[in-house]
Amino acid sequence: MVEKEVNPHFEDFIFDWNHKFYFLVGGYGSSKSYHVALKIVLKLLEEKRTALVVREVYDTIRDSCFALFEEICIELGLDEKIRFIVSPMQIRFPNGSKIIFKGMDKPAKLKSIHNVSIVWIEECSEVKYAGFKELLGRLRHPTLPLHMILSTNPVSTANWCYLHFFQNKKKKVFVLDDEDLYRDRIVIVKNTYYHHSVADDNLFLPPSYIEQLDELETHDPDLYRIARKGRFGVNGLIVLPQFVEWPHDSVMDAIKRINSPIKRAGMDFGFETSYNALLRLAIDHQEKILYIYWEYYKNKMTDDRTAEEIAEFKESGELIRADSAEPKTIQFFKQKGFRMKGAKKFQGSRLQNTKKVKRFKKIICSSNCPNTIAELKDLTYAVDKNGEIIEDEFSIDPHTFSAIWYGLDGYEVSDLKGGSISFD
Repeated sequence: MVEKEVNPHFEDFIFDWNHKFYFLVGGYGSSKSYHVALKIVLKLLEEKRTALVVREVYDTIRDSCFALFEEICIELGLDEKIRFIVSPMQIRFPNGSKIIFKGMDKPAKLKSIHNVSIVWIEECSEVKYAGFKELLGRLRHPTLPLHMILSTNPVSTANWCYLHFFQNKKKKVFVLDDEDLYRDRIVIVKNTYYHHSVADDNLFLPPSYIEQLDELETHDPDLYRIARKGRFGVNGLIVLPQFVEWPHDSVMDAIKRINSPIKRAGMDFGFETSYNALLRLAIDHQEKILYIYWEYYKNKMTDDRTAEEIAEFKESGELIRADSAEPKTIQFFKQKGFRMKGAKKFQGSRLQNTKKVKRFKKIICSSNCPNTIAELKDLTYAVDKNGEIIEDEFSIDPHTFSAIWYGLDGYEVSDLKGGSISFD
């Protein structure tokens, strides 16, 4: 028998073993990692099991997870009964249970692991999605129920953790709205137990620590959201803060009310990992509003198949402004009867095209364009090694943004200084 005082918000989690997946997300100092380690120790004392503890980089485990297990076992008065072996790093229990530690930076060493019934991925957002799937394959035992525990501080909504366990709008996958988790704190969806925590849930924290977290709100809002609130979101500077989504019918009604709308179509080419992205745009030049009301977005499509699927452009005679880096592709579509021309490219055109789009007061996108919304709503700038933004590089490769660039070729949005307008 052992006794241990725990934070009340984690008590249900510690003793719940009814689910396959446990996903814990929370702010700094919430004690989620501590209670995961305690949960595993109590289970391995109760049943003979092998647990695998993983981080992305093996060298970070000794001073984090391994030290945490050691601290807990000392607190429980079990340090003389449980063996802590540094090389190779493992923990052995009197009943034959053991904890082994591995890093995803040395994946070959995972192949020698057998009969693992519990896996803990600490800081799972740092592990690649392929690594997560590899670990799922390592989780197997002939008789015991299997459990995987994932813990992390919240990161970007573009991270695989969010896309897999919450929602992926691009692939139209919805599991759980993270706002529901922040409200309810503990949510169960099918075979996954979700747990949200913040520093206030850790009754052992000194008030000064929480005060330091509160101070982040003023000078680092991104870190405040992560560290203090424990919430997923967008990390970095948003490229298009004026981008909004409207219901499709509302977008089409607004376009009908434009006096002399400028209609454009732009296309970016892709095949294997990139995409053919074709957008229809409408410009309200007077109000400086860009509307996006139709999209085509597919990859692994040969040109002849794409031509069949966008045949309406040939029938309507609409001009498609496309990526001039693909002259053979443009020539193919022209031979098939499409009106298509290459958009102008020049040194610095990426930056100039980005600035052009940013000059619109509003960018309103139809709800019928889910891929455009997924790419552009939370698009952020890439940063260099010094943390400075790179104005013509982004957090992802946004094919729909490129399609907008090409579609706007020859059009200039008048800026606040009253620059010239062209309608080539």
